[in-house]
Amino acid sequence: MNDWQRKSPLDWETYVNKMVKVAAVEKHEYEGWVLTVDPVSASIVLATSLENEKTSISVVLGHAVQEVEILKEGDDEMKKQLSCIFAPEESKAYSPEELEKRKNDLKTWLETNHIPVTEQGELGRTLCVAGVLTVDPPYGPEECSSSNEIILSRVQGLIQGYLEKQQ
Repeated sequence: MNDWQRKSPLDWETYVNKMVKVAAVEKHEYEGWVLTVDPVSASIVLATSLENEKTSISVVLGHAVQEVEILKEGDDEMKKQLSCIFAPEESKAYSPEELEKRKNDLKTWLETNHIPVTEQGELGRTLCVAGVLTVDPPYGPEECSSSNEIILSRVQGLIQGYLEKQQ
């Protein structure tokens, strides 16, 4: 086990949102912005901007890391860009007010159709349908989650129909 792997998740967290140079085995070097560090394998996920506003993601496996050098601190704008890399395209298009309206409209529609629904989570952003299915922002069929595939399929169909009627 190398020094990097011996660090704690709190140590690794100090590298997040910073530009680093990673020295790895066999004289490989990688540069990029640290998105996260996997707490189990100590692997580092790096983002590098390319032309065309595209981003390249690379993973340096924890066992291969020999040294990590911080090159630059991330400012607020960079932190915002990095946090949006894996966000779904749909969620980028809505303001907090629009998301709240979508949530309330869907909740009202479900309740009108006698489908029990509650709000969950610290901010009440997740809708819980009948205690077995959740719907996260932006409240479309793709954001439904349930271990019961039959309920999942039916509720996704209902929400899809509801959204098509709204347009």
